[in-house]
Amino acid sequence: MAMKLVIGDPKTGKTKQLEVEDEGDLLGKEIGDKITVDMPELAGYELQITGGSDASGFPMRFDVDIPKKKILAVQGIGLKRVAAGRRKRKMVAGKMVTGATAQLNLKIIKAGKQSIFEEPKVEEAPKEVAKPEEAPAEAPAKEEPKAEEKKEEAKPEEKKAEAPAKDTNDSSKEEEKKE
Repeated sequence: MAMKLVIGDPKTGKTKQLEVEDEGDLLGKEIGDKITVDMPELAGYELQITGGSDASGFPMRFDVDIPKKKILAVQGIGLKRVAAGRRKRKMVAGKMVTGATAQLNLKIIKAGKQSIFEEPKVEEAPKEVAKPEEAPAEAPAKEEPKAEEKKEEAKPEEKKAEAPAKDTNDSSKEEEKKE
């Protein structure tokens, strides 16, 4: 089973997550132990175990000696503080790295030659540029009168038709007033 290593740099605040297939070197280590991992990415790095969690998601706790235990806790790792003095029974993992440990949190004590936080630069292949000869020729666009111009031409006729209608209504009203 693969174990995830979450490596944090206290100087910059950056973290890096790596996966280890062979965790044989890490088994039996405890929270607070200083280790070196045999990986090409971590050559020259000295790390310290600060915590972790098991496959079920229970957090590792530095004051528990056995692999899993239900503890009565007031505060600390694995417990959100509810009220002052309130105690709660919680399941936690022990401080020793076992085969059930799924994630291990580490901090950098001594950095190696290469930074693990910088991505390796990948050389890009040169992009091919299309030649002007290969570009398809565009057909000339035909000019058609726009729809807006057609509407503008129709509007003056409508206004002329409306204007005489107002005159006839006005004259009929004037005739009514005279009578």
